[in-house]
Amino acid sequence: MFILSKLLLFLLFPITWVLVLLVSALLVKNTKRKRWLLLSCLIVFYLFSIPALLKVYAESWRYPATSTVKSPTYSCAIVLGGFSSEKYDGGAYFNWAADRFIQAIKLKASGQASHILITSGNASIKPDAFKEADWVNTQLKEMNIPDSCILIENRSRNTIENALYTKQLLAKTHLQPPYLLVTSDFHMRRSMLIFQKTGVNVVPYPCNYSTTVSKFNWGNFLPSSVTFSEWDLYTKELVGYIVATLHKY
Repeated sequence: MFILSKLLLFLLFPITWVLVLLVSALLVKNTKRKRWLLLSCLIVFYLFSIPALLKVYAESWRYPATSTVKSPTYSCAIVLGGFSSEKYDGGAYFNWAADRFIQAIKLKASGQASHILITSGNASIKPDAFKEADWVNTQLKEMNIPDSCILIENRSRNTIENALYTKQLLAKTHLQPPYLLVTSDFHMRRSMLIFQKTGVNVVPYPCNYSTTVSKFNWGNFLPSSVTFSEWDLYTKELVGYIVATLHKY
């Protein structure tokens, strides 16, 4: 299922559609069909590069807003990985999704969460020795977060495994639900589905909002390379959601 989701994801990326249409237009000898393929390529490229369409889709995909103030203090903030990347020398650095980490630190510092659980291993098809959760653990220690307040799950490769291994880890502790689930806004719908199906009682705490939350203006109909790349995120979420729905827990 892990490899199948990777393959399906590649086939559904907008850039794949554009390339297939373009290559097909170059190979086809029929003039009328060639023009139709080129026009289709242009239309697909335009639609997936304008912020307007992405805004509409993102709003429909966004997990319904809920208040996290169900308890003054939660026993644990479950932070999904993907906010750091491996360097060529085996080290790592915080990437564009680092707000997940920032919000976890704020939750601990403000007292809204007494513990931080980092769940992330290595999502590569051919993983090396790097484990994101282990590297994040070193960063938490550098910030003087006590070991007694840190839980590390370093085996998971995707969100389904995040939930399964997190459930096993929490079962060994005295920490009582509900727990805060910290992840990017665009990732929350799939994450909530998976954690709820796994039987982990979580309250959504979205962060790392994308550019789609900005106000609408006529510039939203102008092509943008940033928008085109953001579709990859939502395509990944859609594929992951379908896989999560079909997965047997």
